[in-house]
Amino acid sequence: MDLNHVAAFVRVAQDGSFTAAAKALAVPKSSVSRGVAQLERELGIRLIHRTTRQLHLTEAGRAYYTRVSRALHDVHDAARQAAEDQTELRDVVRVTAPVDIGVWALAPMVRKFVRKHPKIHVEVSLSGRVVDLVGEGFDLAVRAGPLRDSSLVARRIGEPPSAAYASARYIARHGKPESVTELAKHNCILFRSSGTSATWVLSRTRAERDGSGGRTASVRVTGTIASDDLSFVRTAVVAGGGIGLLPTFLSRRAEQSGRLVRVLPDWEVRGAVLHLAYPSARFVPRSVVALREHLFQELSTLAKRAGA
Repeated sequence: MDLNHVAAFVRVAQDGSFTAAAKALAVPKSSVSRGVAQLERELGIRLIHRTTRQLHLTEAGRAYYTRVSRALHDVHDAARQAAEDQTELRDVVRVTAPVDIGVWALAPMVRKFVRKHPKIHVEVSLSGRVVDLVGEGFDLAVRAGPLRDSSLVARRIGEPPSAAYASARYIARHGKPESVTELAKHNCILFRSSGTSATWVLSRTRAERDGSGGRTASVRVTGTIASDDLSFVRTAVVAGGGIGLLPTFLSRRAEQSGRLVRVLPDWEVRGAVLHLAYPSARFVPRSVVALREHLFQELSTLAKRAGA
């Protein structure tokens, strides 16, 4: 079977006429007509009902079109992919992420990626709002919490926990809480709190749960500082403003350098599920695939180290 004849039929079905199909394919109308007729003879069925003024697909033609149009699309995608495989990765890839994850995690990951692929230009937009990936032209998104858009492909990174942190300066001045209930006596930095107090629900870490039955504890904490931006909370904690809940996988380096001290190390708060999301598409540029796989691997490794 000549695939040119199949392509001619698909084009006629899409454009609704032999004349328009011939123009799109840049061939004579007679060639398109002969190609479709030859295809019908090879299949032994009529695909198109023709009149002097119009044409329409037969029932068999509609069924055949549905199958072969998808197949031709795959062939063309494979051809484009093969052509890309012969060239160096180059393109613009746009990524969106929450501010805290972008600043604390994505920056070194993107830097590592562009060192390996210097001709790929990565644009990162950090925002607290839910970005419309398709409508705003983004290729990838790091999302925390439940996904609202069911049309996106989502790959689960993990569920990284948060823990209570303070600065060494704060601990030197106010002491270190020895139990969850003692948090109520400290000045805490609140995240997304509408008032001067909040309830923190903590669970024992995995190692502790194994011998303690998975006990949880809640405490009503108060504070003079509150923010809806996690980066601000972290900066305030590092500056000695109080005790704050911060994601462990984003606080490890600061803890290792001494800028943060984890208080109550046997307790944690389960965080929101992290996903790497992207629009569903049959053909995705290799540059996007390369960055997608790089970020997924790096973020998954970081989350696993934190016990996500």
